[in-house]
Amino acid sequence: MVTAQDFSALKLELSVRAKNGLDFIGAACIVWAGIAFVWTLPYAPARLGFITFFVGALVLPLAGLLSKVLGTTWVLPHNPLQPLGLWLNFAQLFYLPILLFVFSRYPQHFIMVYGVITGAHFFPYAWFYDTKAYAFMAGVIAVGCTALGLWIKNPAELYLIPLFLTGALLLLAGLLFISYRRHRQVYAATAGPNAVPALA
Repeated sequence: MVTAQDFSALKLELSVRAKNGLDFIGAACIVWAGIAFVWTLPYAPARLGFITFFVGALVLPLAGLLSKVLGTTWVLPHNPLQPLGLWLNFAQLFYLPILLFVFSRYPQHFIMVYGVITGAHFFPYAWFYDTKAYAFMAGVIAVGCTALGLWIKNPAELYLIPLFLTGALLLLAGLLFISYRRHRQVYAATAGPNAVPALA
């Protein structure tokens, strides 16, 4: 039987080894900055949404590249919680029908819905990595994108939504790094300094 203490130890290892998912957040920052640029182009929202699908697909390869730069670990065979992170990522795929519906019927609201989905999917990672930053920023992003979507009347200003999301992701990255440093100290005390990955 796994105790609460065991769960805490497993999550602590995930937090330190994966550095709270900073590689994915860093990739998302780059991608959403690119999406913000796309939405400044003088095209109809439908075309911009179409381009956004392709730009958004760059998150995974960019995360893989940043994983090598930051020295994060994606696979921990001995940690039974590790596969859950992958399943939480795949959960986004079930939001795709909503996104496609909005894209086809209400393209001017596409980027708002995409932003809300992106922010909302962070929420369970607050438990996974044992850091409240994910939960807090999930709410900030979801509410912020919705508020901007309601406030913006001129389609030419829709780029403000991905621009807001880029800034929110940068803030999240900072909060996650602070949490990682704190978890790293605890992990070093329990697992030994040789078990702690190099700080990137």
